[in-house]
Amino acid sequence: MSTSGADRVAASMSDTVELVVGRIGRAHGIRGDLMVEVRTDDPELRFAAGASLRTDPAARGPLVVESGRVHSGRLVLHFVGVDDRTRAEELRNTLLLVDVPRDEEPDDPDEYYDHQLIGLAAVLPGGETVGEVTDVLHLPAQDVLALRRPDGREALVPFVTEIVPEVDLVAGRVVVDPPAGLLDDVPEADEADGPAGPDGADPAATGPA
Repeated sequence: MSTSGADRVAASMSDTVELVVGRIGRAHGIRGDLMVEVRTDDPELRFAAGASLRTDPAARGPLVVESGRVHSGRLVLHFVGVDDRTRAEELRNTLLLVDVPRDEEPDDPDEYYDHQLIGLAAVLPGGETVGEVTDVLHLPAQDVLALRRPDGREALVPFVTEIVPEVDLVAGRVVVDPPAGLLDDVPEADEADGPAGPDGADPAATGPA
């Protein structure tokens, strides 16, 4: 299970949504090539030669892909007009953006755009509501759903089938089957104890001299 496209969605009431499809990393070589962190499941489409990408910050773009290749498992792009390392380094950490129709869906039925997930209710297999999806985090190891709990706190849930077995866009919910401890409430500290340890001693006064 994965998400396709953005790690954020622009707030818009138009017929399109803005997706983040990549983030520019360090320069590669001296001729303006750049390493790109891919945040889309359609890199062949989004980064095809001739593709025009808007940027965040906006003043750095738009950028037009001149060529691309894979080097050591990482995407390397060359943009039109970026022909030396100095210019390439100026683009580091730039987000690459595209607009897609609001009703567009990924080809893979097990993939979702971020904007499809944000706002969905998170419920346990038995139906109890445990929060609302507020963001999708694209971390190196896996995607993670950020939930706002009913008490206002945030919980992070790995977006994998074992923990999120069902996404029902029609019903407006995701089913979360958390392992023990993932959504457990954090017990409130007993203010009466103050800084003392469990035996009443001051922790600062214990331990080796």
